[in-house]
Order: sequence, then C-alpha cells, then structure tokens
Amino acid sequence: MAAFPGPDEADLVDALRRDPAWLPGLSVVAVDGAGLVIGHALLTRLLVGDGKALALGPVAVAPEWQRRGVGELVVRAALAAAEDAGEKLVVVLGDPEYYARFGFAPAGRHEVTGPFEVPEAYFQVLPLPSYDGTPRGLCRYPEPFVAV
Repeated sequence: MAAFPGPDEADLVDALRRDPAWLPGLSVVAVDGAGLVIGHALLTRLLVGDGKALALGPVAVAPEWQRRGVGELVVRAALAAAEDAGEKLVVVLGDPEYYARFGFAPAGRHEVTGPFEVPEAYFQVLPLPSYDGTPRGLCRYPEPFVAV
C-alpha cells in the first residue's frame, strides 16, 4: 500500500494471511466510492504469557486520504470486531499520541512486556471490556512479525 515508503508492510500482511495467527473478520478495509482500497487495519493472534491477545498492525491509509479520519475509522472498526469476538487485550507498537485516542496505554501498566527494545511509551495495550487482568507477561508475536 502506498501509505508506507516500501513494500515491507504489504509483505507483512501477505505473510500474516498465510499464518495460523490470521483471524478471519479481524481485517478491516476501507474503500472509496470507486472501490479502491484507501485504508486498512489488521488484528492477528499473539500470545501474552500463556494467554491469547491480539496484535494491531499494520494500519495504513493511502496518502491522499490521510488526516481525513480513515485511519481512525478502520482502527475503531477492528477494535469493535475484536470486542464483539470476546477478545480481551490488544497490543500495538506505535505512536502513543495517536493510539491514546483509542484508549491504549503503556503495556507495563498491565504487566505486559514486549520482545522489542523500544521506548516504553510506544509499546501499548488496550484492555477490552472482557479483560479480567489476564493475560499478562511477555508478548510472543507470530513469525511474520519476527521475520520483518
């Protein structure tokens, strides 16, 4: 997708589609009036400690549609689908200012740690309504994320 400078994110989505982490119904696509894809948000399975959670990403919006609410629309739709599916926790690695609008907060507040060396504020979680304090622990991403 043109929202990124190279093919890595599109390759990641293709690899995730072939992986057992793929969850039908948790990939949200926005299209314009002509049917062209203008935005995308993906949730896939990951493990946190011994429990299941979701990874949000990639999220992409075509350059000409950025800053027009498309990203927020696809992320909110993906999170609503996760909530409807009874999921407990969503993890994201991204801009804390952007993801705070959805309720994401630093993962350490929920005893969740990540496998990546990034500033604490960028590794975030969103507890969904069914969250009961678990899962917690180290995140284990599906292989396509690790291979990137």
